[in-house]
Amino acid sequence: MEREQALKIVREQMHEKRYIHTIGVMETAIKLARQYGVDEQKAELAAIFHDYAKCRPIHEMEEIIKRENMPSDLLAHNKELWHAPVGAYLVKKEVGITDPEILQAIAYHTSGHEQMTMLDKVIWVADYIEPGRKFPGVEEVRELARQDLNLALLQALKNTISFLMSKNQRIYPLTFHTYNAFIKEETIG
Repeated sequence: MEREQALKIVREQMHEKRYIHTIGVMETAIKLARQYGVDEQKAELAAIFHDYAKCRPIHEMEEIIKRENMPSDLLAHNKELWHAPVGAYLVKKEVGITDPEILQAIAYHTSGHEQMTMLDKVIWVADYIEPGRKFPGVEEVRELARQDLNLALLQALKNTISFLMSKNQRIYPLTFHTYNAFIKEETIG
């Protein structure tokens, strides 16, 4: 699928601010993919569609999670997580993208997972550091992303977990598992 066609499809799914974010994630993902030897076309498509379901009604996402037998523990955690796995499902169903690597990168761009591929990492980090993001710690992760994608991801996970803890919010277990897997990888490697 060509970039312009993909952007036209997602533009119809989101408001202007989310679309601008999507463009920033796409541009960042392409740069990271080029830097770290990841397929740029897959990174571009995964980035364009990463928030495909973000603006869908909560009740619709909840219904899809239940109907499609997605992990039921999603429902007990922050609704901000839901758009990632629901988005991967909808991108496949509505858009016709079937590449499992692209769908996986979309599905896990909020939580991460223990065996993230380079494409998964590129999308996760690109979403975190795109130019429109302005919050404490983002500059440090941007700098790390220029040097080491794993260290950037690890710092972003630390920041995310700390932020959620400071707000007394529940943390999805897969995010902890992702953090633990990266800590193990960094101490072994």
